[in-house]
Amino acid sequence: MDLKQYITIVEDWPKPGITFKDITTLMDNGDAYRYATDQIVTYAKEKQIDLVVGPEARGFIIGCPVAYSLGVGFAPVRKEGKLPRETVKVDYGLEYGKDVLTIHKDAIKPGQRVLITDDLLATGGTIEATIKLVEELGGVVAGIAFLIELSYLDGKEKLKDYDVLTLMTY
Repeated sequence: MDLKQYITIVEDWPKPGITFKDITTLMDNGDAYRYATDQIVTYAKEKQIDLVVGPEARGFIIGCPVAYSLGVGFAPVRKEGKLPRETVKVDYGLEYGKDVLTIHKDAIKPGQRVLITDDLLATGGTIEATIKLVEELGGVVAGIAFLIELSYLDGKEKLKDYDVLTLMTY
């Protein structure tokens, strides 16, 4: 299935000069969403995944159905102040400043094989921060899966030590 036909390109959003890749038109097509999810599930089965982790919010959209299909849990990575129990956190750089991501301190057991999911790989900062959280808790990043990679932003370079699946590349 050509998943790119289900991605809507929106010019100049959220600001001038940005070409936004809208995944909602893939998600609202049951066959395309199922196909994309199944591709990631197949990849995850090969990696013998114990847990799926995804950063908010689109990492949830990708990761939750994958976790469900695998029969494993899902651990959310959220911005600071959004998780109710004890967390670990990591600061990471944004284009204009810094942000903080957190995960529950008990979300990952040492040695668990983790699949990290998100909708899009751009510069790689969010996923790099997510990897740090997983590894700080003793998890093993067995794979990372994205619907889309923006190859011209070189985010994959930050992930060169990890196995990465992308379903579409722009």
